[in-house]
Amino acid sequence: MLKKPKIARGTRWAGYVCSLFGWLALSNIALAGDVSREQFFSSTLGYDYPYTIYLPDGYDTAATTPYPVVYLLHGSFGNERDWATRGNLPQVADRLIEAGHLPPAVFVMPGSRSWWVDGHNEAARSAFFNDLLPHIETTYHVGTTRPLRGVAGLSAGGYGAVNFALERPDMFAAAAALSPASYVPVPPSNSSANRHPAFLNEQGQFDRALWEQLNYTAHLEPYRLQVTPRPNAEHSDTPPVPLYISAGRSDVYDAEFHARQLRQAMERIQLGQVRLDLYPGGHTWRVWRASLPAALNFMFQHVGASVEPIGE
Repeated sequence: MLKKPKIARGTRWAGYVCSLFGWLALSNIALAGDVSREQFFSSTLGYDYPYTIYLPDGYDTAATTPYPVVYLLHGSFGNERDWATRGNLPQVADRLIEAGHLPPAVFVMPGSRSWWVDGHNEAARSAFFNDLLPHIETTYHVGTTRPLRGVAGLSAGGYGAVNFALERPDMFAAAAALSPASYVPVPPSNSSANRHPAFLNEQGQFDRALWEQLNYTAHLEPYRLQVTPRPNAEHSDTPPVPLYISAGRSDVYDAEFHARQLRQAMERIQLGQVRLDLYPGGHTWRVWRASLPAALNFMFQHVGASVEPIGE
């Protein structure tokens, strides 16, 4: 008769420990948000519009309230995968949501061939507002009103985020610009803006007039008029958009100087609603990864702040 083999006590405990760690690993995976790359046909562009999307753990299409949504814009010659693969957005979002610093939120990381402008190569700004936002808001259970929207970006994406917030303060509750390429009066000679198809005219030359027409300085006065209370009014119809700015102290494009200029211009309009953080480093992902948690924490003091928690 065969006897049942005896399992040593140490071996048995090792099995329990392995099972426990395996369960914990699976639990960590289950708690993570879902990241996927998607696309849809853009009638403005005439071709497919790509984007990467982060959906928080437990994302529920039947939730009683829609999810806050932040649009994250990539930099010059970047793509829709950058924030997820190089910027650590999924890991940062997971950590901040789990810690309770952020509510469960959706992050949309669109792709563009432009500087988020209607430039010489594509109508990126129009495609963002006319095609991407309606697509996201009909496809996913996200906010469709100002209190539940934010916009952020790095470098050229920071340029775009600032412009979007100034042009449409009625649409965004907060904005963040990491090392924004919002150069005044024109980009430095080493900036890729000087050779980017968005700003090259038919002769292949940098279009200074277009740059000045599209840069944030052209939007400041219309923005001020929108967000400043009229005489005898306590509040304006459209509140100012709180703005987070960051830059590396050794940025090769002198981003610290231009970030300070941007802060000063914005503080003249909305004192106390602009924050500037400076980090050691240059125009690199190291700086952007370092400043992303602070940027999101700042934004979510306003995005979704007046909305009841998502749930049954």
